[in-house]
Amino acid sequence: MIVVLKQNPEKQRVDRLIRHFEDMGLAINYSEGANTTIIGLMGDTSRIDEHDVLAYEIVERVQRVSEPFKAVNRKFHPDDTVIEVAGRKIGAGHFNVMAGPCSVESEEQIIEVAESVKRAGASFLRGGAFKPRTSPYSFQGLEAEGLKLLLEAKRQTGLPIITEIMSEKHLDLFADVDIIQLGARNMQNFMLLKELGRSNKPILLKRGLSATMEEFLMAAEYIFAGGNQNVIFCERGIRTFESMIRNNLDISAIPLIKMFSHLPIIVDPSHAAGRRDMVQPLSRAAIAAGADGLIIEAHNNPRCALCDGAQSLDLPQFDAVMADIKRRAEFEGRVMEG
Repeated sequence: MIVVLKQNPEKQRVDRLIRHFEDMGLAINYSEGANTTIIGLMGDTSRIDEHDVLAYEIVERVQRVSEPFKAVNRKFHPDDTVIEVAGRKIGAGHFNVMAGPCSVESEEQIIEVAESVKRAGASFLRGGAFKPRTSPYSFQGLEAEGLKLLLEAKRQTGLPIITEIMSEKHLDLFADVDIIQLGARNMQNFMLLKELGRSNKPILLKRGLSATMEEFLMAAEYIFAGGNQNVIFCERGIRTFESMIRNNLDISAIPLIKMFSHLPIIVDPSHAAGRRDMVQPLSRAAIAAGADGLIIEAHNNPRCALCDGAQSLDLPQFDAVMADIKRRAEFEGRVMEG
């Protein structure tokens, strides 16, 4: 249920109304926008008499929300949420590119890639330290050592970093990571979602391989329910019957998220198709559809990459794609961060 307040309500009256709802055992999501102030009520709202709430002088209207996701629902928060990370803004017209290798392989590799993508205009360095792989015999990442190398690249270049977590047991290792990525395979790892909800780190939440939009939104709701409101959606393609590409990028997910949620959404064109020649056209489509950013794999030597070399751009290719991204983002009225 949402309670929409009249313009410029007295703070004392707002506080009194919120205490009334809290005394009923309800969780409160308070949103004060440019033109609208909303009190979102979460819990058993069946006991609430709408006429009693309308009797409060500061209340304009009451609306019940049928969707199971509440806190991430745009009805609870009409204005776009902007996630601020290391001086960068994500969402509401601010456009970011996160770039780097699928896996951190060595200090030389990650430093070279970090310096190159920064020069090209990337605002974040991505790189995998812990790698979920389909085969137990595939390269699993450098793990804790990989995190140290990412942090060294951050120290040398100033680029904030984003990397994937696979277990709640590793949270302490991510203390200096700027954005924690929750991969597609863990989108419904509910214990991990709860732990990330108790953290104060921005979370990049990737859509599961076969997840519906409601399941995607509900995964973010888990994080919100724990108290962490810094969530960024990431559409990375879904599994279909098509065999010529790795996944199918669901472009419709971008406007759907914008319709139903106030949170930003970025797109991963590298994982969406699994081939480097699709990265540029899919990036163009994502920008046109309203995405708030892109996360792109770039490697100094893709042919020798230990993970996903086929979908990684080499550094000159990344430079060319970034130049195209900048032109198209500017055309769409976005502000490039970096």
